[in-house]
Amino acid sequence: MLTVTLEHLLNRGLPRSPRAQQLVGQLAGKRCALDITGIGRFVLASDGMALRLIRSAGEGAQARIAGGPFSLMSLAGSGGEAAIQRGTVTLAGDTEVAQQYRELLERLRPDLEEELARHIGDGAAHQLGRLARAVRDFGHRATDTAARNAAEYFAHERRDLVSRPEGRQFLSGVDTLREDVDRLEARLAIIKRRLG
Repeated sequence: MLTVTLEHLLNRGLPRSPRAQQLVGQLAGKRCALDITGIGRFVLASDGMALRLIRSAGEGAQARIAGGPFSLMSLAGSGGEAAIQRGTVTLAGDTEVAQQYRELLERLRPDLEEELARHIGDGAAHQLGRLARAVRDFGHRATDTAARNAAEYFAHERRDLVSRPEGRQFLSGVDTLREDVDRLEARLAIIKRRLG
């Protein structure tokens, strides 16, 4: 039931995106396994006209994308490359197929507010969307503030960490020392050539 609902949500975006239609055509007959940590394994398959989402172990898939649910959601958004670089999402198998499916999911990502409006109306969906964005923004601000406060405490109160200005000063000193050693080495090489 859930797979059918998700499949319909994804395919509903196909007519709105020519690039998504092109990708679905290019991926005809190719399959990508999705390993969602804590939820299960699914397979995305293209028949050339639409996407199919199948609950399966993923045998016969050309590519595999694995990660937690939130990491995979960020993969379909603007944070996709960062999730891959952090290692919270892994790509295996034919990485070109995996990247094409990643791009396809990014283009077909449903607008949750629009989907909710189909069921409860525009006004209520907009208010719920605003509430969700406010909660998300508050969470980001709270996390950022807590991290900065913890770093400041450990750097200034406990002296377990080096403060940013001290770290910059140290690294600048290391760079200066490295440059001085390089110049000294070059001078010694010149003197050695003159004497030899």
